Amino acid sequence: MDESQAPITRPSHIPAEGEDGLFRQSWYPICLSSEVGTGSVIGRGFLDGRVVIFRTEEGKSHVMSAYCPHLGADLSIGKVVGNCVQCAFHHWQYDTSGGCVKTGIGDPPPGGAKLFKFPSVERWGIVWVFNGETPLFELPQLPCSEDELEIRAYKYPRPFASDPWVFAANTPDMQHIKVVHKVQFTVEDPHDLVRWDQWGLEYTIKGIHQGGLEIEWHAGLRGTGFFWRIGTTNGRWNGAVTGFGLHEPGSHQVYGAYMVKKGPDAEAQLENMRVITERTIDEDSELLNTIHYRKGMLTKADRTLAKYLLMVRDFPRAHPSAQFIR
Repeated sequence: MDESQAPITRPSHIPAEGEDGLFRQSWYPICLSSEVGTGSVIGRGFLDGRVVIFRTEEGKSHVMSAYCPHLGADLSIGKVVGNCVQCAFHHWQYDTSGGCVKTGIGDPPPGGAKLFKFPSVERWGIVWVFNGETPLFELPQLPCSEDELEIRAYKYPRPFASDPWVFAANTPDMQHIKVVHKVQFTVEDPHDLVRWDQWGLEYTIKGIHQGGLEIEWHAGLRGTGFFWRIGTTNGRWNGAVTGFGLHEPGSHQVYGAYMVKKGPDAEAQLENMRVITERTIDEDSELLNTIHYRKGMLTKADRTLAKYLLMVRDFPRAHPSAQFIR
């Protein structure tokens, strides 16, 4: 048999999120920026526990473990006092480093009274959090600053019953792009044009999207929690970022943002992008809720996907926040 025609064996086992108590060390969206106002605090599931997101009175957001080290009260029912989050139970206060700086009755805070502070960043109207003490890589820098763009951030209304990497794997899945989303490449499948690094991949798509839209998109994927694309649709620049929030094992919540350059027809362009974005996610919806990735056989048309699945299988996993967020 011609070697190029031989089936490609898929990675034998891809650990699920939470398997052996570990999760992939990637960036994940945790909430929309609009969900946490200045001086407010909210709670969200993350990994196999719970975190709080609070915005100081100076306007900066922070993500930390949710449970007060004193007696375990959920800090999301507390409040923000200056640049600290205050527990509702006994009014212990935690600063932006996670350390307890004050108790309600004035006793000196115990030295070990600390929250787990997650690396976090706010971009494109979304708060992102990294699973780890120090990020292994950064979110991408797009060629336009946010000041130059009209951006619409969104949260898909329903979670999907699969791990985040399952949705992320659609980006290197050339067959999926063509068959499910009906993109006709105007060049050969770009397997040989994919640029890999330690944490992900990038490549350029040229083709015709549904409705006869001419696209030239540069797509990228880092880790297992998000992907982005920038480029032109019918000659007009636009961009999109899609993130896969890991609010609990075996599930993910889609957050995203689409963006265009500011101008008189920006709203019309954003509306077109909304339609494309919602249609694309809806096309994947039933698949994401029912798929079971398992050992199988891939063909030569899957070679980029196969390499990414190997990356997912071997991607660094950890859970340094385990004792704090459960």
